[in-house]
Amino acid sequence: MTDESGIVDPLAGKRIVILGLARQGVALARFAAGAGAEVVVSDLRPAAALETEVQELANLEIEYVLGEHPMSLLDGTDLLAPSGGVPLSAPIVKAARERGISLTNDSQEFIRRTPADVVGITGSAGKTTTTALTGIMGQMGGRRTWVGGNIGRPLLSSLEEMEAEDLVVQELSSFQLEIWQQSPRVAAVLNITPNHLDRHRTMRAYSEAKSNILRYQGEEGIAVLCADDPGAMTLRPLVSGRLRTFSVRQPVTDGAFVRDGQIWLRNGAEQPVCDLAEIRLRGEHNVLNVLAAATLADSVGIPVDGIRQAATTFAGVEHRLEVVATVGGATYVNDSIATAPERAVAAIGAFSEPLILLAGGRDKDMVWDAWAKRVAGRVKQVVLFGELAPMLEERLEAQRGQGGDERRPALVRVDTVAEAVAVAAASARPGDVVLLSPGGTSYDAFRDFEERGKRFRVLVKELAERSA
Repeated sequence: MTDESGIVDPLAGKRIVILGLARQGVALARFAAGAGAEVVVSDLRPAAALETEVQELANLEIEYVLGEHPMSLLDGTDLLAPSGGVPLSAPIVKAARERGISLTNDSQEFIRRTPADVVGITGSAGKTTTTALTGIMGQMGGRRTWVGGNIGRPLLSSLEEMEAEDLVVQELSSFQLEIWQQSPRVAAVLNITPNHLDRHRTMRAYSEAKSNILRYQGEEGIAVLCADDPGAMTLRPLVSGRLRTFSVRQPVTDGAFVRDGQIWLRNGAEQPVCDLAEIRLRGEHNVLNVLAAATLADSVGIPVDGIRQAATTFAGVEHRLEVVATVGGATYVNDSIATAPERAVAAIGAFSEPLILLAGGRDKDMVWDAWAKRVAGRVKQVVLFGELAPMLEERLEAQRGQGGDERRPALVRVDTVAEAVAVAAASARPGDVVLLSPGGTSYDAFRDFEERGKRFRVLVKELAERSA
């Protein structure tokens, strides 16, 4: 198939097998079919569970193999596109690699074709907030800006509308990046801390996946790293172009930093951006997100006025330290995005008020020692729920008597988020913060962290209605 200029798309005539028919799989299937590829979609779920997705693609010539991933799918196949939920250790993916079949995904096919300037963002924490904020900075700086990737609508779906003058801000997960062979011109690694070790198994493999966002940059590339994060800075040897950094602890020679209660940008000359007190986001981790976004926006030519306007008006993304309601004088905060203990520790550090912490979910083979120490010394009550609850209770009990107040924190174990909210509501006093920052994934009870966060919001709003 050719475009308006008569250029044949590289997918034309190729057989591509897409594993997984979620949001990104649907976008890639639609694009590949439109490009003239022979498209096969395989999903382990049965047809009855995929009626909506199949209906979205009803007008396209696509073959479906549902309920299994048979090895026969690979016969005559040119490209295999595993969705983010399909690990590279899956038998069919391993067999494809052994046969020399190339791997791809929707985000890689997008970046290979977009005419627009791309800013890619990855990290163990803060990706979505930084991506959203960088996108707003682009818009307020006068650029037509597209935001997507691991969040929102797949960017491949908007490819035909994009122009060379546009700006794309793309959030990228380790699952997407682990098969990439191309890097954005401007790319940031916010941090690298233990995460998704149930998938990657080792920190080395996890870091290797993240590193692909920088690995294929040329001399014209701009790499943005957090100077305060040792994990991010280990990727410094991969930088082949310009290195920019950001820090809350020290001035940097090229990038963004904090000095005397202000955020500063240094790009040759120094420019003040705004006072820290003007930022609406809470917590030092969010200051780092603002610094990263400012550095990225500055790297693609966004004026400091646009950066300042966005930094001082952006109130955050849902499920990320999202204030849901105040009930009986206690503030209920939804931080369901915290699917790793480090994220929960950062959330705890964003508050000075007395805390009731709702924690639990499912583990990802994470290290919980620092979490237990922080919770034991800071939180007044912990309500544990889900599969993680017994293990977390053991960790917290082990902290008692180790130099802290043996009475803190009070521990309650329940099964569900609903029970956790009820227990917290019975204990909460005016001035308290009830913080849902689980530290574990949602997969023991919910489809994803967003569904868990939405359930928390509903429960809190019902609580507020009963208290009115």
